[in-house]
Formats: sequence, structure tokens, C-alpha cells
Amino acid sequence: MKVLIAGDFCPQNRVADAFDREDYSSVLFEVSELIKQVDYSIVNFECPVVIGKAEPLEKTGPNLCCNIHGIAAVKYAGFQCVTLANNHFLDFGSEGVKTTITTLYDFCIDHVGGGLNIEEAARVFYKDIFGQKLAIINCCEHEFSIATETTAGSNPLNPIQQYYAIQEARKVADYILVIVHGGHEHFQLPSSRMVETYRFFVDAGADAVVNHHQHCYSGYEFYKNKPIIYGLGNFCFDEGPKESTLWHDGYLVEIDFNSAISIKVYPYSQCKEAATVKLLTEQGSFDESLKEMNLIISDASKLKVNLEEYYAKSKISMLSMFDPVNLRYIKKAQYHGWLPFFYSRKYLTKIFNYINCEAHRDKLLFILNQWNQRKI
Repeated sequence: MKVLIAGDFCPQNRVADAFDREDYSSVLFEVSELIKQVDYSIVNFECPVVIGKAEPLEKTGPNLCCNIHGIAAVKYAGFQCVTLANNHFLDFGSEGVKTTITTLYDFCIDHVGGGLNIEEAARVFYKDIFGQKLAIINCCEHEFSIATETTAGSNPLNPIQQYYAIQEARKVADYILVIVHGGHEHFQLPSSRMVETYRFFVDAGADAVVNHHQHCYSGYEFYKNKPIIYGLGNFCFDEGPKESTLWHDGYLVEIDFNSAISIKVYPYSQCKEAATVKLLTEQGSFDESLKEMNLIISDASKLKVNLEEYYAKSKISMLSMFDPVNLRYIKKAQYHGWLPFFYSRKYLTKIFNYINCEAHRDKLLFILNQWNQRKI
């Protein structure tokens, strides 16, 4: 049983223009040939479908959406299932969620990881493929898209709940695939927490774990003979030409679920000079990059060093969020070192305690969530 998984798909800019003309082939023809060769194929649908008027969710970061042509493009490419647990699924509220799910049903495309409430979003999806049952569990890190008992959205990453889902699936499924949306954006290595969590999913009974979200590809490992893919990169996400190739390069992963599970990776370049997804013909530099990341992932001490270097570079931007002065020009001056920050060590120590202590964090998150929903 061969299953192909792709990363983030968000039709916008040049890609959206092509889709609005119902020109799907210029963007997706080359990879569609590959997608249609496998037994089952999955892509992360990174935005809701919006038809008519829908209110954008109040949040940080952009509110992404597409029209019905986004789903038509998924169908054209040959994908049979979309994952909906991501940080943009709720960008246009419950109306966007409802429209997306209805449109997927209309196009006969399976979905997992999102729903009108947490019960629907967290549901394990089962697919019978040539007499074998595949279970798919999809979840995402906590941002502004999370479903609750009474509101729509995505299934949150919660290792305890995913453990129970894996145990449920293990009773009836031949193979279990866990797909997670998370990680540090624009950073090519997994965090130590990701490595620990995804290996735990394998320990719990998962046969493969696949991650996306970072807008760049990462490496992979085999843990107890089960593949863990730490980042696929963008599948089709047009931001126009960029100097860095990280945004543009990614890979599809084909997992062959068998007595000995194996994988194949298919690297591509997407939405660079033109709005298209093209398989790489010269893979030498890509293969070397992947090999280097795999070596780092396999060595906990090397991974720790790389993470700490990345975190150190993020110091100013992260700490500035806690500064009580939030004027754009002052922030810029602080970033360049022309002005000092206004927080004190005592102030940061208090914030550290509220975030680090589980009891304080539970209370703080409840209050902030209530405030964000205008309930207090």
C-alpha cells in the first residue's frame, strides 16, 4: 500500500489567478502524474474556502482563504484526502470551516483533522485500500485554529489524546499514519520536543509520522524501523520570487506500508520564476542538504547545538513581544540597538514563571482565551 503525502497547499497570488481561469494544468500537471500513480494521496489544505462574505478571525498573522477553485485544483492534481489541522483552517471562522467541508464532500475528497467541533476534528479517519485499513490521525500545534466542544476548527496537538487515538486505531487498522502541522517557521530542523513527541507516537503504535508547517523542508529518520518525516516544505504556496530557496523547495514523500515500511522522496521546486510545481531534475544539492540534516537529527548533541544557535538569534524579536512599549519606530530602534528595551529583569522573571509553571500557565491561557473571545 503506497501512500503519498504533500505539504502546505494554499492557492494565492499567481496560482489563484491561474485557478480562477480553471487552468490547473500549468501549475500542477507535472506532479499530478506522480500523485495519480500511488494508492492513496494526501495534501495539507492550508486555508478555508470562502464563498461570498465571511468575517476574518481576529488573530495575529495573515488570514488566508481561497475559493472553490482551490478544491477543484486538489481534485485535478489527484489528491484523494486533505488534512485540515493547521493554523489557518479557522481564518474565516465557522463559516469558512463549513464551506470547506461541504465543498470537499461535493468533490468527493476525504478530509481529516478539522470539523464543526472538537469531536469531529479529533476523529480518526479510516480508509480501506485494497483490503487493508489505513488509520490517519491529524493534529496541529495550538494557534488560532483550535476547535472546542462547541466551536469549529482543527484538532490540537495533545500527545495524551493522540496516544488514545493511536490505541483506538491499533485495534482495527493495519497501519497508522500520524500527520502533524507544527515546528519553527523558516527553520529546517525539528525541535527536541518534536523529536521526543513524534518518537513517542511510534512507541504508542504509529507506523509513520509526517510533519509540515515550517515553509521549508527538513530531514527524516527511521525510529524503530518506522519513518518520521520532520518537514515536507510548501507544496504549492505562492509568495512570488524570493532570494532564499527554502520557501520554494520541498518534497513529496511516498510511504510504502508493508512488512518493512520504506519511503521515497520526490523533491521539487514550487512557485519560483513561474507559478508551477516542477520536479527537480538535478537533485545533487538537495540530496546533500537532506543527508546533512538527517545526520544532525540522528545526533542529539548536534541537534541541541543547532537549536540553541537558532534560539539565540531569535532573542531580540521574541523578547520584544513582552516590552510594554509597542510603537513601530521604537521597536525598530530597539532592534538595531539604538534604544534600550524597557522591560526589567524582574518583569521578565515574572513572565517566565507564568509561562514555565503549569498551574500558572493553565490560568493565564484561560484568562487570555476568554479575553480573546471578548468574554471578559
